[in-house]
Amino acid sequence: MNIHLINSIEALLYGAGRPITLSEIRNILGNTSDGDIELSDIKKALNFLEQRYIDTSIEIREVASGYRLQIKQDHSTSLANLWNDKAPRISKALMETISIIAFKQPVTRGDIEDIRGVSVSTRSIRSLLERNWIKVSGFRDVPGRPALYETTKEFLDDLNLKDISDLPELPEITDISEDDLLSKVV
Repeated sequence: MNIHLINSIEALLYGAGRPITLSEIRNILGNTSDGDIELSDIKKALNFLEQRYIDTSIEIREVASGYRLQIKQDHSTSLANLWNDKAPRISKALMETISIIAFKQPVTRGDIEDIRGVSVSTRSIRSLLERNWIKVSGFRDVPGRPALYETTKEFLDDLNLKDISDLPELPEITDISEDDLLSKVV
């Protein structure tokens, strides 16, 4: 195992401040070294680093945008006091909206309103767009041409997910008729 390659990749992950893809690592290291680096060698070096970090407070995590070095979840409560910036809390309405977009994408604002049963505020959509959690992927070919929304890689990165299929399964909806509901109440 090439220790120089391992250390170079480790330095890139430390310094990047964002996820980096395998091809980005190859391009950066290819410009600074004498030879062409194979993607398989980079993957082996990442696996070596993952093993090195097993008993430490950091880990290498593959997310939608690539690989990143991060602090393990176990230590997040210890670090919470370091940052005075309070991230704006996500309201229940905003959580419902992003959940619908994530599970039913691409969807229009009307689709979201049909599922939620209430109107979706412009502020909610704007907030998700500003966080770069959703994007406009096109327009539905109906009168008014409403925008179609879908989640972004940044949304997946923020949730530590590699792919949208990594979201948890939705629970099964059980059909309860009105008679059953009334009999349980009485």
